[in-house]
Amino acid sequence: MKKIALFLLIFVTTFAHADEGMFMPFMLKNNYKDMKAAGLELSYKKIYNEKKPSVKDAIVQMGGFCTAEIISPKGLMLTNHHCGYDAIREHSTPENDILTNGFFAMNYGEEKPVPGLTATVIVRMEDVTDQIKGLLKNNMDADTRKKIIKDKAKEIAEKAVDGTHYSAYVEEFYGGNEFYLIVEETFKDVRLVGAPPEAIGKYGGDTDNWMWTRHTGDFSMFRIYAGKDNKPAEFSMDNQPYKPKHHLPINIGGVEEGDFSFIMGFPGSTDRFLTSYGVEMAVEKDQPSRVKIRGKKLELMKNQMNQSTEVRLKYASTYAQVSNYWKYFIGQTEQLQKNDVLSKKKELEKQFTAWINEKPEDRAKYQDVLKNIEDAYKVLTETNPTTVYFFESIYSVGLNRFMISHYRLYKMLQMQAEDEDFDESQIEKMTTALAQQAEHQWETFDYNTEVNLVGNMLDMYYQDVPHDQHTKLLDSAALVKGGFMDLTKFHLKNSVFTDKNRYEEFLKNPTLSVLETDLIFLINIDLLDNFRKINYGTEVNEANEILDNANRLFIEAIREMNPDKQWYPNANFTLRLTYGNILPYSAQGKDYKHYTTIEGLMAKEDPNNPEFTVPARLKELYEKKDYGRYGQDGTLWINFLSNNDITGGNSGSPIMNSKGELIGCAFDGNWEAMSGDIFFEKDFQRTISCDIRYILFIVDKYAGATHLIDEMTIVE
Repeated sequence: MKKIALFLLIFVTTFAHADEGMFMPFMLKNNYKDMKAAGLELSYKKIYNEKKPSVKDAIVQMGGFCTAEIISPKGLMLTNHHCGYDAIREHSTPENDILTNGFFAMNYGEEKPVPGLTATVIVRMEDVTDQIKGLLKNNMDADTRKKIIKDKAKEIAEKAVDGTHYSAYVEEFYGGNEFYLIVEETFKDVRLVGAPPEAIGKYGGDTDNWMWTRHTGDFSMFRIYAGKDNKPAEFSMDNQPYKPKHHLPINIGGVEEGDFSFIMGFPGSTDRFLTSYGVEMAVEKDQPSRVKIRGKKLELMKNQMNQSTEVRLKYASTYAQVSNYWKYFIGQTEQLQKNDVLSKKKELEKQFTAWINEKPEDRAKYQDVLKNIEDAYKVLTETNPTTVYFFESIYSVGLNRFMISHYRLYKMLQMQAEDEDFDESQIEKMTTALAQQAEHQWETFDYNTEVNLVGNMLDMYYQDVPHDQHTKLLDSAALVKGGFMDLTKFHLKNSVFTDKNRYEEFLKNPTLSVLETDLIFLINIDLLDNFRKINYGTEVNEANEILDNANRLFIEAIREMNPDKQWYPNANFTLRLTYGNILPYSAQGKDYKHYTTIEGLMAKEDPNNPEFTVPARLKELYEKKDYGRYGQDGTLWINFLSNNDITGGNSGSPIMNSKGELIGCAFDGNWEAMSGDIFFEKDFQRTISCDIRYILFIVDKYAGATHLIDEMTIVE
């Protein structure tokens, strides 16, 4: 009787729903029956095919941080406004502020190059687990295991692309239980084509971020360029628009509640196999610290950004990135508690223990898994303050990061001072590289902003990190009259790192004495060394090795416990597919519709709040009800909901209908389910997408870029 009850409990809590899962596209045969039952009309070979054009050929990993989709035979890409935000900002000046005013190129010649931005398309994927696991043994130490995996993965990847212009790598999945080969093609000439005004692309700002209802036109457009042979090439005016194997047709017929939908993209990070011990550390220690630090940084940046357009443009992208995950950590912590995720994790661990005890001899290798995980987290929880505060309050501050990038030069100068025969050419090579990297630093640098950030963050680090994790230099600096702010102002005033001319002169003849008299530089180097000492010391290294091994065994075991489930691995920026339906939801006593309209957008208008200003042109079109072929029943849909399973990295992903036609661009999730990266909330977790009709309306009716519409394949 107990065994039957246990089986039913496991079945209920782990059965795969059509809406849950970030599935590997090359394994779609496993899901195809379920997808057909949910409403899919395409064959799986039309979605993923290594030999013939398929949907996967139109899905792009943009810059390694977002997803885009190819929407024309001329390489035109659609993604989110927040994904293109930095590129838009880089092309903005106080005199030509396209971030504020919007921009659409009216011909190829007006499209703006974005140096460093790449577009990657997947060529093929393959399960190579057997090739690697055959070399591994249960009693291997961690270093040996890692080396064998690394060497074999390199061999497999090199063989896969031999004689081609493709690149390849092998990635671990399921905590190191499986290994898949990914072969890809990366284009290096990507150009900005268009973006709406920030008042449209970021309508609702931080207030509406992660919230439903939404009324945000979160989109931008880029184009891939290739050489004359249609292969990747470095930027050149001779390059031509890329001719893709496949581009997504666009359906402007609208969606209805219950319609099938699927999304393909590159989700960045989930931790669905995280144990209760990891949840406890996140809720009690890790995330509250991140929220506190980021909140202060946002306050400091905003104070300076409000003083001039120049500073606002310099820090717009940094501010947006900090703000996005500041609110994310607030929401995730809140929803982990409200949705009682800790109890759900503990229940699974209880089932896991009962399953082991059914056959203790056969399952002996899993016996100590939970105890090992618990012990590892005890160590990692103790060192968590240094981990979080170094990254959040030190390394993530632009000036600090710039200083830290000179660590190797500093060490070379020390070696030079001790060794008369030191090879001077090493320093020359280093200074040349640093000079090239520094160009971006000065473009995004404001002295007053950085002084405020550095001083306040050093003080926060000193106050919040336990004293036994401090350094002597930090503690002595704290004794200076006036505290870290006065100390920072005094020492940064004449630092080589705060003035372009001083810096360039320093690189011409770098000396150890200059760096050794720059106290803020020395504090940064000292905190970096301290971080490495604590986080890569013997105790933490052993804890991480124990945790990695225990997590791998835990994931192996729960998959063995539930062999009938359609499992999917944690997100790791590899191509995934999620499927579900267009659906509303109810949460915390409220019922929400599955779509929003332009009437709701106008109802939020507040001319005194920059997050809710409405451009005059949009108001004009609204008042005339001039929606063209993009309207529906006298209104214009803005955003809609589906129960697809996405996370960061999916930003910009295409949401498609049952025929593989584009119906929207995914850009966010809902507040009530922000614990979803750790535990999927099937009843109310939703993806928020921008309706493709609103996107085309802005391009066509608002901006007059009809030539872009003409490129696309439109399905009425």
